Amino acid sequence: MDTEPYFYHPLENIEDIAGFEAAVERKKLTPKLSPERPYTYWTLEIYDQKNGIRGGGGLGVLAADTRRVAEQMGVPLTLVTPFYPSEYHQVLRDGEVFDEKRSVNYRDFGFRFIDNVFIKCCGNLCKLDVVQKEFKNTRILAITEPNFGELYSGMSGSDHRLYQEVSLGFGGYAALKLVGLKPAIMQLNEVATFFAALARLDELASNGMDFYEAMVYTRKHTLYTNHTLVQAAEAEFSREQFERFVYPNLKSRPVRKWLDDKFVDGRLKLSAATIEIAELRSGVSKLHARVANYHDIAGNKVKFKAVTNGIDMKTWVLPEILDFYEKQGILDHFTAPKVDFPEKLTALDSEKIREFKAAGRKVLNEVLATRPDQNGTILEFSDDDFIFDFKRRFVDYKRPELPFSDPVKLRAILEPRGAHYILTGRVCTGDERMTKKLAEILETVAADDYLKDHVHYIADYDEKLAYGLSAGSNAAINLPIVGLEACGTSWMKDVANLNLLISTHDGGVADAVAENYLNVTGKTDEEEAEQLYARMEEAIEAWENDFELEFLIQKQLAAYLPVVSGARMLQDYLNYLFN
Repeated sequence: MDTEPYFYHPLENIEDIAGFEAAVERKKLTPKLSPERPYTYWTLEIYDQKNGIRGGGGLGVLAADTRRVAEQMGVPLTLVTPFYPSEYHQVLRDGEVFDEKRSVNYRDFGFRFIDNVFIKCCGNLCKLDVVQKEFKNTRILAITEPNFGELYSGMSGSDHRLYQEVSLGFGGYAALKLVGLKPAIMQLNEVATFFAALARLDELASNGMDFYEAMVYTRKHTLYTNHTLVQAAEAEFSREQFERFVYPNLKSRPVRKWLDDKFVDGRLKLSAATIEIAELRSGVSKLHARVANYHDIAGNKVKFKAVTNGIDMKTWVLPEILDFYEKQGILDHFTAPKVDFPEKLTALDSEKIREFKAAGRKVLNEVLATRPDQNGTILEFSDDDFIFDFKRRFVDYKRPELPFSDPVKLRAILEPRGAHYILTGRVCTGDERMTKKLAEILETVAADDYLKDHVHYIADYDEKLAYGLSAGSNAAINLPIVGLEACGTSWMKDVANLNLLISTHDGGVADAVAENYLNVTGKTDEEEAEQLYARMEEAIEAWENDFELEFLIQKQLAAYLPVVSGARMLQDYLNYLFN
């Protein structure tokens, strides 16, 4: 076996790399990756503020984490994405949330202009800038142009959205060739990246390969990772739109014929085409892989391989906690849990937990020092303050309003302990329903003389605020309607940072049994609200009882450290792809 099956450069710790290679040998993986033939990861968004790209939510955060984990593990990976020259930020004025558009320049974040590539749209030749930022064994390869707009601009089936997706697919594939890379694997994150695989199929079929051979080759080297539970929610476009934006970029007639056959009543659902062009298909949690309701052209239900999302521990876990995990032999050099890690968790006693939370509270206060709440107040919390937090995208199924369904009961929980509740999350631009719901929550809070000083809404949710709250809160609240969350990763950061998790049993949380955290259940919203209030009481009581605190935190970690590990996630993908 090659001494470096995946690695771009040798790692310093020979024992660690030998252990990883031994695991690779046991799985009989084929050494197919190299710097010139990297793992290519396609995404319409990446949320990586350090590198100047602001995403919309969990999909973008996951993309940034995947690249960072690949770098730590020595896996040659190229992440292909748009660089959006403008982005939205949310500001709070007089109790109302407003969107504010800001311009960004890739040069300010270390990206280097490479050259131009061209695609054809609406009878015009469209020039795209290719820019990249290189790291040790990974890179971000981005396409952009001054009028590209912001992430998710336009409606799901709009011309501009299709232009962005075609630019990423055909322009991104041309960009790979421009920098001398040939993808060993193409991981398509969601159907918006379908056009990358179509560009590869078209290149093979137009360069002399028999169409069916080209299709087999493309299918075997393409992984479609689905992050959405219901096919009906996926984007679709008309044949007329394809005639203007897609077909002008195709050279192969058989490829066009293949694509033609995917239209139903003059419209094409991208998920149907993506399912056909990718032989490998994955869901992002065990539950998601079981219940995702997708069907191929023949009407057969599609099977997904479960590869649960993970997080980059080195980015999201407080350094003091991460150092403890590694020194105690809980995590290995790649931040994956060791075989005997549950036994090692007994070293995490209540004194250590409180010490780490005090360090995290300092981080949170630093973040909040420039983030006033809805009252214009700059918050600063002591180590003794108890903090609940809700930090999620503001979408209907995550139910940010549920804790406020009975303000009297919420006050009765917070007031005796002097506890605080921090609420944050982005409302998607144009989502009038959730904008109204947020306004109603803030009105409810303002109407109560205690809640208005102990419930804090922090605007413009981003990575820094997410990290601060994960590190500095005591209990995190996660309330998706069961069956609607594909995975979620915010709760993963909470568990790894020693927060008590109060959650419904959905998404990646359902990878382990519900007894491992403070579970919220019920047949109606009212029943779940009652359960939520009971769990919030339990969380406060646990933090006042050393034995109970140790028991709950150790139990959470024993169940979920393997689930939340980004190193575990990437190894699962490699095993699936090359086994």
